[in-house]
Amino acid sequence: MASSSGNSNSAGSMVPSGSEEVLHQLMDQRKRKRMESNRESARRSRMRKQKHLDDLMAQVSQLAKDNSQILSSITFTTQHYLNMEAENSVLRAQMMELSQRLESLNEILHYLNNGVYETEGFETSDERFTTNAFDIPHLNQPIMASADMMFEY
Repeated sequence: MASSSGNSNSAGSMVPSGSEEVLHQLMDQRKRKRMESNRESARRSRMRKQKHLDDLMAQVSQLAKDNSQILSSITFTTQHYLNMEAENSVLRAQMMELSQRLESLNEILHYLNNGVYETEGFETSDERFTTNAFDIPHLNQPIMASADMMFEY
């Protein structure tokens, strides 16, 4: 019988006792909970990363749209500027031409006011062509241009 008691000791160490089995089940249950918790944490992390990526893609799209609008605005403003520059050049040329005309007309008035006439390249002081500048009121004043009249079309 001594051998049977030895067998029971060795058999007892091979088969877990009730408390060891409960401890083993408890450890398995904790391990499963930890694995589930880790899976859930990884799932939430992937969702956060996906949301962050979606937000960045939306931001890229909005910035591209804003950039396109800014480029369009720059193109429009540049074209408007070039049109204004061209119009300004035309107005400057017109102003120079009108200034030269005004100068010529003022010279004519000066000659008329002084009673000196040029006819066919020679001067005459014939009484038929001589008038007193005070007899013709509008001849006594120089011609002046105003900006309002200069640019009417």
